[in-house]
Amino acid sequence: MPKKRWEAFPGRNRFFCGGRIIMAKQINVFFVTLLLIIGVSVLFFIFDAKYLSDHVSPIVPVIAAVLFIFTLLFLFRTSFSDPGILPRATGDEATFNDRGATSNVDLSEDVSYRNPPRTKDIIVNGETVKLKYCFTCKIFRPPRASHCSMCDNCIERFDHHCPWIGNCVGKRNYRYFYLMIASITLLCIYILTFTLVHIVMLSKEKEDSTLISAMSATPASVIEALICFFAVWSVLGLAGFHSYLAGTNQTTNEEIKGSWAQRHGEVVRNPYTTNNCCSNFAKILCGPSYTSLLRLREDKNKEKKDLERVREKIEKMYEEQPPAADPWTPSLNTNGNPGTVDPTELQFSSSPTP
Repeated sequence: MPKKRWEAFPGRNRFFCGGRIIMAKQINVFFVTLLLIIGVSVLFFIFDAKYLSDHVSPIVPVIAAVLFIFTLLFLFRTSFSDPGILPRATGDEATFNDRGATSNVDLSEDVSYRNPPRTKDIIVNGETVKLKYCFTCKIFRPPRASHCSMCDNCIERFDHHCPWIGNCVGKRNYRYFYLMIASITLLCIYILTFTLVHIVMLSKEKEDSTLISAMSATPASVIEALICFFAVWSVLGLAGFHSYLAGTNQTTNEEIKGSWAQRHGEVVRNPYTTNNCCSNFAKILCGPSYTSLLRLREDKNKEKKDLERVREKIEKMYEEQPPAADPWTPSLNTNGNPGTVDPTELQFSSSPTP
């Protein structure tokens, strides 16, 4: 059975379900994230949901369930999808690039050559943007792409590598990452708020009840509140930071490197922003879905086989129907031998040629 592309993939990734799920090599922290989300939510539904449904409103556990489901869906969508990996150059392409794709070098000759330049300048919306050459993938990376050292892949619109989700964040999964961060933030705030409501209401049920006695009566609520209290600051800050990035149409990688910061008194304009916060958000969160470039479930040598099949069809077509003769070549009437002319049939006019 021929190998699939995902079975021979050169990057440092894990594949599951026949190449349908792609993750980074290190996924231990992802399970910690999953355990925290599921664990805290299950404790809330077991120890708090019924009391809050009876004493506050039946809608309280319903909203918690909706936030929990959305959080898991966005987490799985971010973690299990191709973030925008760029295919590496094939053998011939890599040889061509390495032997001077940008210079007049005859690749058929064994001559000394220099590596291609590390950068190329292109114009994007009136601004000069540098394309960097990746010596691992043997390609010039598109604008905003970068090579992830953890996954060993070039990622389109690379944002960052996130160990908490066990994957890179890039062009194809950034919107789901942002929605996951927003969902986790809302879920943390929601559970923290209503576990505190539960504890306070328990402390006021009896005259001799105190806050300490209420906490001892429902220790699971205390655990939930502590976890959410410490988690909410980090996820809330992360949500705010990525809201700023989405509103200005930047990536974490660009913000950290200061790609669009002022340099030597010269203003550098971000060529990708629309200069409108709402339209930038809409462009990132409501833009088109991008198709994966990897085709992981196809046969490894499919392209090579397709080319061979096309070549065979062309050769068979020429065998069955030879190409038409050149109309400027005279054909024969008497002898019937193609390519020759009977000299006796040639007539010459005595009139001069005009």
